[in-house]
Amino acid sequence: MVGVYIGSTTGYSGKNLIAMSLGLRFKKMGLKVGYMKPVGAVPRKENAQPGDEDAMFLQEVLGLRQDPSLVTPVVVNREFTIRAFSEDIGDLMPGIVSAYTTLSEGKDVMIIAGSGNFLGSGTYCGLDGVSVSRALAAKTVLIDRYQNELKYDYVLRCKEALGDDLAGVILNDIPEHYRPEVDELLAPFFRRKGVDVLGIIASDPIMSAIKVSDLAERLGGKVISAHHKADRVVENFLIGTMQVENFLTHFVRHKNSAIIVGGDRSDVQLVALEGSCPCLILTGNLYPNDIILTRSEVLQTPIIMVREDTFAVAKKMENILSRHKLRDMIKVNHGVNLVGDALDFELLRERLGME
Repeated sequence: MVGVYIGSTTGYSGKNLIAMSLGLRFKKMGLKVGYMKPVGAVPRKENAQPGDEDAMFLQEVLGLRQDPSLVTPVVVNREFTIRAFSEDIGDLMPGIVSAYTTLSEGKDVMIIAGSGNFLGSGTYCGLDGVSVSRALAAKTVLIDRYQNELKYDYVLRCKEALGDDLAGVILNDIPEHYRPEVDELLAPFFRRKGVDVLGIIASDPIMSAIKVSDLAERLGGKVISAHHKADRVVENFLIGTMQVENFLTHFVRHKNSAIIVGGDRSDVQLVALEGSCPCLILTGNLYPNDIILTRSEVLQTPIIMVREDTFAVAKKMENILSRHKLRDMIKVNHGVNLVGDALDFELLRERLGME
């Protein structure tokens, strides 16, 4: 039985996507696949049993029915955090190893999902990625997501900590302009340092897209028109604070972007609606005039109204789009195909000792 621990250099780097992709690929090969997320950070109860929301969704995608208390033996909720900082909670690792042993019975491959960042997250309670992956005798696949740069120092520290137990690194969300540097400079550098590059996944707007209804919830706002189109997808955003003429120039280049604009800027709002933007986000808790509301309904373009000012909403929006979780099956299938095209699966199997 092979254990594959999915870790990352930072949170929200694509661990769930890689876990799904590998699990589905192994299943397609006819292997019996199990899944575990030892430390859960998104508490959720199912049939009165505590578990982790991501873990429950992953199991659904992989077609697994496993006991939530085994899949996620440690759930980090408010109560756990208070205990961890105020008393000796003891050694949690034996419980994780015991659950893993039970889940892995009869399995060919176990996919183990990490939480947060590999070297740091969970250190306060003895459950950092290095400690957990070693305790489970698993090989680690590390994900490094591009966020203005790649974290090559971090990757090399993981190599020092794991040695041959680091199966390799997957470079995720690489923008087109940065790809030549990755191909010609960084990937060869990693290989010289003994770190196999298992795949280079290009940036894709669909992977950061979010439904209008989910966006309204995350922004703490509400959809006030064209409610039947709240399942429309937003890939990016544009701030409409400029004069209409300047706004038009930018808008033409960002057609599938939500427009964030003050509730009192009916001029920009109308231009955005007539230009078929996916949705309007009106700031300052200001209700639009009747002309805007009517055009919104006619053009079937939802409007979200929020309390905060334009720049506060834009900052939130940037955070949401970079951290939005996989929940939509269309998005999951698209992401799995992206990974499948980018991953050197044969090299991964070799590094996992599956040849």
